[in-house]
Amino acid sequence: MNYQDYQPADSTRVREAIEWSITYAYNAPDITSPRVMLIGDSICNAYQSAVRQKLEDCANVSFWASSKCVTDPDYFRELDFMLSARPCTMVSFNNGLHSLVTPMDQWKRAYRAAVAFIRDKLPDAALVLTLCTAMNDPARNGRVRELNSFVRRLGDELQLPVPDLFTPMEALDKDAVMTDPYHYRAPAVEQQAALIADCVRETLRLSGSGLKQAATATGPDGALR
Repeated sequence: MNYQDYQPADSTRVREAIEWSITYAYNAPDITSPRVMLIGDSICNAYQSAVRQKLEDCANVSFWASSKCVTDPDYFRELDFMLSARPCTMVSFNNGLHSLVTPMDQWKRAYRAAVAFIRDKLPDAALVLTLCTAMNDPARNGRVRELNSFVRRLGDELQLPVPDLFTPMEALDKDAVMTDPYHYRAPAVEQQAALIADCVRETLRLSGSGLKQAATATGPDGALR
């Protein structure tokens, strides 16, 4: 299959001054145990390590965190590369907080196309549509609600689980738990990771299997344990 058949052709997306992508594949040589692919942005990058720790006895974790909106001309090319790297049992898909200035109609078409691509690329993998977290900015938080509302409707339409990271974060004292309008301190990140890990266990019906996570001394942060 060709990712270009799914990639929207009408994007007016203006790239950010700094565009970035971060990806890890934990326990990479293991291609037989369950593997969960987390896709998102800096929120995903923050909680991925805690999700890995919470699932370390029953599932491997990969993640791709990126600044790219689904309307970016490169998004589907990178998505195709990430999903081709190794077998995935489940994908947690999120995109939106880097889309606040993207025309909503373009974002909706591109998001729907990305979901279709993931389902067609990995027909045997479970897919969940993870909602964006709340912002500490009332005006922009209204746009986040609009993004999440669309994702909820799409989840209902396609009968896909929709893990809610917005509601529990919205209920917190944002001045106390956030470092800026977007990002959360460690206790809130742990809460997000617990919600994701619980969704993985429930969706895949996982329990502790004695899976062993391998360490490496050559990663960018040294040994990962």
